[in-house]
Amino acid sequence: MKKKLILVTSPPACGKTFISKKLAENLKHIVYLDKDTLIVLSKQIFKVANEEYNRSSDFFEEHIRDFEYDAIVDLGLEALLYDDLVLINAPFTREIRDPEYMNQLKSKIAKMGAELCVIWVVTDPEVCRQRMIDRNSDRDTWKLEHWDEYISGVNFDTPELLDNPEVVDKFLKFNNSSMEEFEESMGRITKILLEE
Repeated sequence: MKKKLILVTSPPACGKTFISKKLAENLKHIVYLDKDTLIVLSKQIFKVANEEYNRSSDFFEEHIRDFEYDAIVDLGLEALLYDDLVLINAPFTREIRDPEYMNQLKSKIAKMGAELCVIWVVTDPEVCRQRMIDRNSDRDTWKLEHWDEYISGVNFDTPELLDNPEVVDKFLKFNNSSMEEFEESMGRITKILLEE
């Protein structure tokens, strides 16, 4: 099996964490990294700066967001030095639509003798809203209180940059609006990842 950096991506509350953990269980020997693990550090930045904890704020965008991504990707690349499969669970909603970002990431991974595999989680927005309500997390408070404003800025469309049959990159869609979709996608994608 070729070394892989696997990105499980989608807008918030599409089911990335549940899917990522189940994939990690099915793939057995894998390094699992979750960008949400860094939230404890981000909360401290809000606190020290005397800013309201709001992961949709201008403050978050300017001083925290991109650094969280830099940190989790650096951890993933470092892990690839010691293991063949590394999975990062993070939205990457802007990054996977940015050709320059993706080309730089693919170049770094290729230099390590590895390949990039992106799994895009497809979930109905109303299912996402209900999942936010059910998980009852403070990271979703602003989103739920300002749902129309929040959802208008979220792009649920499949990233065209990756969803191109002429591009060699590994790109898999994981349908996750129901348990039936989840089970079909989990079986299909686990099989693909284990065969390569």
